[in-house]
Parts: sequence; structure tokens; C-alpha cells
Amino acid sequence: MQAQQKKQTVKPKGNLALFFSLPILSWALYDSANTIFSSNINTIFFPFYLQEVVGENEVLDQIASTFISYANAVASFFLVIFSPLFGVMMDKTGQKKKYIIPFTLIAVAGTFLMGMFGGMELEQEIFGLPLSLALVILMFVISKFFYHSSLVFYDAMISDLAAKDNLPLISGFGVAVGYIGTLIGLSVYPFIGDNGFHTAFIPTALLFLVLSLPLFFLVKDRPKPQHSKQSFISGYKEIYSTFKEVRSYKSVFTFMIAYFFLNDALATTIAMMAIYATAVVGFSSGDFILLYLVSTVSSIVGSFLFGYVTKVKGAKKSVTYVGVLLLVALAAAVFGPSTEWFWGAGSLFGVALGSMWVTSRTLIVKLTPEEKRGQFFGLFAFSGKVSSIIGPFIYGSITLLFADLGDTASRMALGSLMILTLIGLLVHRRVQIVE
Repeated sequence: MQAQQKKQTVKPKGNLALFFSLPILSWALYDSANTIFSSNINTIFFPFYLQEVVGENEVLDQIASTFISYANAVASFFLVIFSPLFGVMMDKTGQKKKYIIPFTLIAVAGTFLMGMFGGMELEQEIFGLPLSLALVILMFVISKFFYHSSLVFYDAMISDLAAKDNLPLISGFGVAVGYIGTLIGLSVYPFIGDNGFHTAFIPTALLFLVLSLPLFFLVKDRPKPQHSKQSFISGYKEIYSTFKEVRSYKSVFTFMIAYFFLNDALATTIAMMAIYATAVVGFSSGDFILLYLVSTVSSIVGSFLFGYVTKVKGAKKSVTYVGVLLLVALAAAVFGPSTEWFWGAGSLFGVALGSMWVTSRTLIVKLTPEEKRGQFFGLFAFSGKVSSIIGPFIYGSITLLFADLGDTASRMALGSLMILTLIGLLVHRRVQIVE
């Protein structure tokens, strides 16, 4: 068993051999697969669909923003409940792919059904909403929940792939390959045009599935021998015990708080970027797709480079650099007097988005003991998803309460994310680590 487990950890001599070994390349391609969902559904076509169905003027655009933000908050609420338990499951079983596969398939099925329901014209209503719209929103919540659930296991899988010194490079490579998924996902846009955005959902589901297959078949789990079977709910006791040991893991919990605020700003910006660009800045859907392509290229270059920056400067400093980039990007988007400023904001945000995943994932591995790593990845997912409730809820509440102010409401909502980013940077300064 030990000999078989060691085969999964790849230790080639050169970086190219490291990147293109089958387990690491397959792992990176899954990043590409889930990025297709993140970009096509979460960031672009689901917001466009809601704006198309709901928004007809500045006030209704704010209502569409509220729908998007609240749907994201609901999905994150369920992740808050389950993500810590996922980490406990990993630590007990050592298995990750076992859970990634069914969670991915459910996310793919939900995305497919979004396209099916979006194309239906149903006369019934539920809670005052057309039934087809309500079903699309429900499928979005389900798909996003299982998509993010799979990422808890996927992110922790990185520690099984290579020696600790190479993790920053692998993390950067994975994120860079992941953003190529954005380019692949956007290949559906020429067939859609500027309306009927629900038609993007089904091809997105198929692309998500196809690029997931290498991980399904070519990456091996490293199961641990199980001495006793415990109920799923019993995992809460272990989580509570870990929180009681906060003094022993002070740096980990400090970074978790910092990550809470930084991820809050990132996750909310991702969810609201499309409708903010079109409703507030004045971009057409085509303009936004082009901006997103530019942002994606920035993410690819930035995430790959930050793998090296993290290796040279250390994970803690690198997280700080990324947080400052995020703060500057948000300021340009909120206060920029012209569309040119938003182009710059989009590029900076692209760098910050990809690089945050590279740096934070590496820092988590550096700060956590191996025997509790799965649990801490689950707790970080917990922290991130709590923030993913609060950020969209704050954003949606601001746009709802100040809807009569039109575009100003959205600028106020986006400006609130600058405050969260600044808090995250201040807390991050207190993380103690020997680089």
C-alpha cells in the first residue's frame, strides 16, 4: 500500500516534466473544467440571463442584481453547513476523488437543467416569479453548491501530488491552466449573441464534464485504512475540538479570518461583475465578453508568475501583494470616471483573482499540520463560504434599499467591498510565519 501511495507523488527533475506528468496535468485540467462553470454560469451568462428576464430599466437592473446576489448567498449558506464536514471526511478516509466525481456530476446535471428550464415558457408562477425562472434559479443554487463542494476536495488534493517545495509552482500552473478553461467556455458566445443567454447553459455543462474526465480516470486516491466507522454528523465534534485548540493553531485561524474578508470581496465581485459592467458602466454584452477575455489573460499570466513570486517571497507576503492589487482594482471600478478605468480595473482584478488562489492555497498547506490538513481545508472553505453569504447579502441589500438611486446604488455596493478588503489586509499582517 505504501509503495502504491508513493507513486502518486510526482518528483521529476525539471519543471516541464513536473507540470506535464499525468496526475498533475489531469488535476490542472479539472481546474480548467470548474473554471468553465465559474466563468460561464456564475460570472457571465446567468447574470446576463437574469438581467434579460428581469431588468428593463435602472431600477429593475438593481432588482436583477439582488436576485443574483441572494441566489449566491443561499448556495453559500448550504456550503457553510457542510464544508467543514468534508474536511473531516478527507482526514478520516484520505479519499478525495471519491467525492469529487459525484459532486461534479450533480453540478453538471444541474447546469444542463438550467438550460432546459430556461428555454421553457411556463405559465405557472411561484412566489410571484415565472416558474421557469424559479427553476433556473433553483438549479443554479444546486449546481453552485455541488461545484464548490467538489473544490474542497480538489484543493486539498494538491498536497498528494508533489513534494512541498514544488507546491507553489503546481498551484500556479493549475490556476493558469484553469483560466484557459475560461477561454474554452467563452467559445460558446459566438453561437449565442446578445440575447437568449440560457442557450449557453447546456454547452457549458458538456464542456465542464469533458474536461473533468482526465481527473476521474488518471488521478488516484490515497485512501487511509479505516479502523472504525463514524457517522457523518460526528465530524462536528472534531471541528469543535479543533476550534478549542485555536491557541495551538493561532496563525492558521488568523489567516482564516483574513481570508474571510479577502474572499468576501473576491467572490462578490465575481458574481456581480457582469451586471455591474453592463448596467452601471454601460458595456454591451459583447464589450463585457472582450473585457472578460482580457481579464482572463491577466489571470493566466498573473497566476503563473505568482507561483514563482510565492516561491521566492513567501506565501504570506504574496497574499499581501494580491490583496493590495484587489483594493486598487475595486477603487478603479467604483470611482473611475470613464470606461477606460474599468478596463484597467478588470485587468488588475484578473491578476488578483488567479493569484489569490495560488498564494492562499500554498499558505494553507504551509501553516497546517499534515494530519489535520483536510480538516483545515474544510474550515477554510467554511470561512470562504460564510463570507460568500455575507458579501452578496450586503451587496444585494444595498442595491435593493437604494434601488431608486439607480447606478449609484451599485457603486455604493461595490465600494463596500473595498472596506472588506482593507480589513482583510490588516488582519493578514498579524499572521505569524517563518518563511
